[in-house]
Amino acid sequence: MRAALAFFDGAGIWRAPGAAIALVPAWPLLAGLPAHRQDVDRVRIAIDSQRGVSPMTDYDPIRRRLARIAWLLDNSIPLPGVKFRIGLDAILGLIPGLGDVLGVILSSYIVREAARLGAPPSLLARMAWNVAIEGIVGMVPLLGDIFDAAWKANQRNYLLLEEHLDNPRRAARSSRLFVALLIVGLITFVLLLGGVGFLIVRAIAHAIGT
Repeated sequence: MRAALAFFDGAGIWRAPGAAIALVPAWPLLAGLPAHRQDVDRVRIAIDSQRGVSPMTDYDPIRRRLARIAWLLDNSIPLPGVKFRIGLDAILGLIPGLGDVLGVILSSYIVREAARLGAPPSLLARMAWNVAIEGIVGMVPLLGDIFDAAWKANQRNYLLLEEHLDNPRRAARSSRLFVALLIVGLITFVLLLGGVGFLIVRAIAHAIGT
């Protein structure tokens, strides 16, 4: 119970009750994150410290950077009068043609960093799918821009990477299932498309023949 009563002091240092020295300098880890994320991450730092896991891992700077990028691209701009936020990605999508290409390039950065962190192929495929859907649907005028703002591929991919870093086995299992279902869905779609195409060609040939 005493470990559960650990607290942050006014200087931003995590201490255990009765401890003579500070255990973890917490605040520098949270610099640059939105206030609500800082509150959450302070709790996570405390929990990791109680478990004997150092929160100052090599992943922390990368996580902070990718969190900021995902926030900037998907959630950095509040819309007045509604509880909804968009990001620079949605603004870029308003530029015909070039905007969608730039959006895909920027969104691919998180996927590349996930690969550098050792994410499995199934997870990378899932993240690439999120970016591809954003890019393809985003090409549709107006409706594509609305979809882009709601889909938030960068936030999705950042959360997938977070899950991988926190629980690699569960993330890999979930991503493998997703990829398997995606492959089955694509094969089914191709077969249905081929069947419909065959019926159309046969109907046209029958009409010409008669």
